Amino acid sequence: MSPGMPGLDHVFAALSDPTRRAIVARLARGPSRVTDMAGRFPMSLNAVSKHLKVLERAGLLRRRRDGREHHLELRAAPLREIARWTTVGKGVHRFDFDGRYVYMSPTLEGYVGTVMMIMDLEDPAHP
Repeated sequence: MSPGMPGLDHVFAALSDPTRRAIVARLARGPSRVTDMAGRFPMSLNAVSKHLKVLERAGLLRRRRDGREHHLELRAAPLREIARWTTVGKGVHRFDFDGRYVYMSPTLEGYVGTVMMIMDLEDPAHP
């Protein structure tokens, strides 16, 4: 595991399987019962349940029991953490209204206190 990011390692490992990615994509549209989810895949209920347990351990879903029925709900916080992690250090690249290139360099705190570099694309000093 990566130092300081053990949670992300579990999330990436959980999302490495196409069945689990399909489950996450389905839950992104709203909650589902386990039996309904299992009916979407060409495998046994037990096999789907094992995939769900991996997603639960990674913090990607929440299971709620209502009598004999189990309801699933996506927990998006780990996905937001991945999105944040993948953008750190990459900065924001864009063109402003004057046609100049603007790069905003992130800091560890996010984009608060960023460093901006503005270049005129017509300027030969900045190829």
